[in-house]
Amino acid sequence: MAAESDVKEFKAHQKVVASVDLDEVPAGTRGKVMLRTGFSWVRYRVRFDNGVEVPWLDDRHLVGAKEYDRSLKEESQ
Repeated sequence: MAAESDVKEFKAHQKVVASVDLDEVPAGTRGKVMLRTGFSWVRYRVRFDNGVEVPWLDDRHLVGAKEYDRSLKEESQ
């Protein structure tokens, strides 16, 4: 189990990126959190830029867009 500090939490309307391949959504696809729900297991409904909306995602499936852009920039240097 991940330590509590390792868990990423996103807010509604936050821009995110799929960190893994999902059904109809390849890794690296950008999207926006439409809904955040749950207490002990926080889940997100995300609408991706390719028009697909996916419910029941959690921090294993997503990364913040700013964090993703930062990692791409570091890899290119």
